[in-house]
Amino acid sequence: MRPFTQVDVFTTTPYAGNPLAVVLDGEGLDTDEMLRFAAWTNLSETTFLLPPTSAAADYRVRIFTPDAELPFAGHPTLGTCHAWLEAGGRPHSEGVVVQECGAGLVTLRRTDDGLAFQAPPLTRSGPVEEELVQRIAAALGIARDGVLDAAWADNGPGWVAVLLPDAASVLALRPGLVPVDVGVVGPYPAGSPCDVEVRAFFPLRGSTVEDPVTGSLNAALGQWLIGTGRAPRSYVASQGTALGRAGRVHVSADDDGAVWVAGSVVTCVSGQVAL
Repeated sequence: MRPFTQVDVFTTTPYAGNPLAVVLDGEGLDTDEMLRFAAWTNLSETTFLLPPTSAAADYRVRIFTPDAELPFAGHPTLGTCHAWLEAGGRPHSEGVVVQECGAGLVTLRRTDDGLAFQAPPLTRSGPVEEELVQRIAAALGIARDGVLDAAWADNGPGWVAVLLPDAASVLALRPGLVPVDVGVVGPYPAGSPCDVEVRAFFPLRGSTVEDPVTGSLNAALGQWLIGTGRAPRSYVASQGTALGRAGRVHVSADDDGAVWVAGSVVTCVSGQVAL
């Protein structure tokens, strides 16, 4: 038996965010065993805590979807850090946690808006091929001229970021089969509680799946929107509304231009698992 917890990320209210399963002791498990358990939980991600191999890291994490291992993902980063701290983890440096994952070292810190991770560098950015933009628009069920802009925003999962005129347009989407991982964003009117609405769609086993609240996408969107002047240096994204969730993602750029993604995490389940 191994210690286990299930947390909800990007929310202060249990069951309103994006759930994550965390096995707090993954030592001795091989990749097939981890993948089998991740498939059994059937959550978007399951993580396994391990001792770090880098002297600079506080812990190491392996991140799995039900089908594959990911080098990095946002809500598993925040959720795993929360679980590690709650289980008694002590960082090397006060107020800063360094996570080791497949993408390298990721820095986290505590903020007034919850734990925050520094957005990793984009591995691909820039304009999207027009033919792909047309296919994405068709899959989203909108006209091509309804897409104000599109850009590669790949920090691991391979996101294509799509900007729509407003949040209402984002919430109205009823997509068919998307050709790639697509993150859609649209602004709310000035003075609204949140600044933008975000939705994340990805193809899986011949259908389109919507993720409730997506840290990696919001990190990439923040780099794109703040970098192009479409968003202020600090803003709040709403995600999950179309799924009956109430995710809140706090995105900000520091004085050095680094983008940080913050959100609250709550623990929903604690116990042990047979692994």
